[in-house]
Amino acid sequence: MSTIQDSIIPDDPHLQNELFVRIFNSGDGALYDSMYTPDAISNISGTPLTGAQRTQFFKDFLATGPSIASKVTQSYTTKDTSLLIVDYHLEIPQPDGSTASVHGTCTDVLIRNSEGQWRLAVDRPVPDDAHA
Repeated sequence: MSTIQDSIIPDDPHLQNELFVRIFNSGDGALYDSMYTPDAISNISGTPLTGAQRTQFFKDFLATGPSIASKVTQSYTTKDTSLLIVDYHLEIPQPDGSTASVHGTCTDVLIRNSEGQWRLAVDRPVPDDAHA
């Protein structure tokens, strides 16, 4: 099992993306959620979620075994804010045993907290129309 130490987000945007993918694919929703600020917004669920609702969604969703692959296409970083544009491919197991494939582009905003650690503040994946 991974630990919170494993979710310390590095400064390099490409390494940040690698960490997000590794932890997402681990299936550990609580660990994945630990990479977010407490008030961060994520719409991976299809609707914007924050706080306890976001945390519960990650726990429930990642427990179903989805997998993601992604690639940073653009990144812009200041001292305490980072914007990542990421192309992603998500495979989601379905109750009937099939797998749904979703492709799209994600906009991620990270902020550096008072301890100097990066955390996600906004996570906005948008599926391509053909794969939604």
